[in-house]
Amino acid sequence: MSDLLVAGIRSLVTNAGDPDLLGVVNDAAVAIRGGVVAWAGPAGDVPDEHRALPLLDAGGRAVVPGFVDAHTHMVFAGERGDEFSRRLRGEGYEEILAAGGGIHATVRATREAAPEELAAGGVARARRMLRTGTTTVEVKSGYGLDTATEVRMLEAALEVGERTPIDVVTTFLGAHVPERGVGRAEYVERVVEEMLPACAPLAAGCDVFCDAGVFTVEEARTVLEAGLAHGLVPRLHAEQLAHTGAAALAAEVGASSADHLDHVTPADAALLRDAGVVAVLLPAASWSLRAPQAPGRMLWDAGVTVALATDCNPGTSYVSSMPLVMAIACLEMGLTADEALWAATRGGALALRLADRGWVGPGALGDLVILDAPSHVHLPYRLGTDVVAAVVKRGRVVG
Repeated sequence: MSDLLVAGIRSLVTNAGDPDLLGVVNDAAVAIRGGVVAWAGPAGDVPDEHRALPLLDAGGRAVVPGFVDAHTHMVFAGERGDEFSRRLRGEGYEEILAAGGGIHATVRATREAAPEELAAGGVARARRMLRTGTTTVEVKSGYGLDTATEVRMLEAALEVGERTPIDVVTTFLGAHVPERGVGRAEYVERVVEEMLPACAPLAAGCDVFCDAGVFTVEEARTVLEAGLAHGLVPRLHAEQLAHTGAAALAAEVGASSADHLDHVTPADAALLRDAGVVAVLLPAASWSLRAPQAPGRMLWDAGVTVALATDCNPGTSYVSSMPLVMAIACLEMGLTADEALWAATRGGALALRLADRGWVGPGALGDLVILDAPSHVHLPYRLGTDVVAAVVKRGRVVG
């Protein structure tokens, strides 16, 4: 059903006000018509025209907007469990790369995978995400490094959106790392002249891994400007491994987001804030790598719009749970439970420039997460436990 009245809500997070105020309504109800919220407010004030809608009783539980995961690499083949074990034994990423591991190991497996294998893997991960409350997910290419595989990855990501209830937003990341054996200038030219024309019709955004040992600021600018010429929204992997000036580039080109930001500075924060660039923080990746976390507290206090995302990928963050990401952000980045929830919902939507989700009110998508808890605080409080009782996607109960 796409028409639904969700009642019996102990506390409803609407995200309808200031980021510091979740707009919590106690003893609440939400009316959804045609998959879109028609009304939300106190249960005693439900308008007469909505009272006859099919009823879903939340049973005195808390309800929050569906999570918007604004940074993933969830379409891939193969796995890198051995690499994880080697990092635990103290091996560095450069050693792993030299031995044929890292991103290039996933590139090999992804190139060898049939289209159905890529799609099926993405569908399985999307269903796991849905069970933990994610209703919109961004999916990047970037494990092809050649035109044919990059196209197959984006096609598989779009198929995930067709075969599951999750909404998928695709991003072209041909400039993930340079292909082995190809000069950097030649590879950037290949991305711009060959990959982008083929991939742009399948993508909404264009991303570049701009960091030490990957792509320079100048190379990233070339790719992002070419992406803009194809109508793709700029996004950027920035300041993860070192401070390179990538955050400033994100502000310069009007990127929708700058992601990772482990080495971002207060000066960068001011640039991101003034340019309206969302800081997408990926605490599970830094946690997995046992690296310092991005300064989430500093960015929030500086007035930067903050989002949280899983960075779901086979090498450095094989994570699909936004509640887990929220918990890490609270415990290691210094965000409050309220801030983490806002960043995992409304913040993610803003990073993807989606105005119709991440909040609950007339005109928003009917995407809700019913928690097996009396308050949204239980999301980070009950670290690693199943806190989701049900998921509503566009007015339909899907989990």
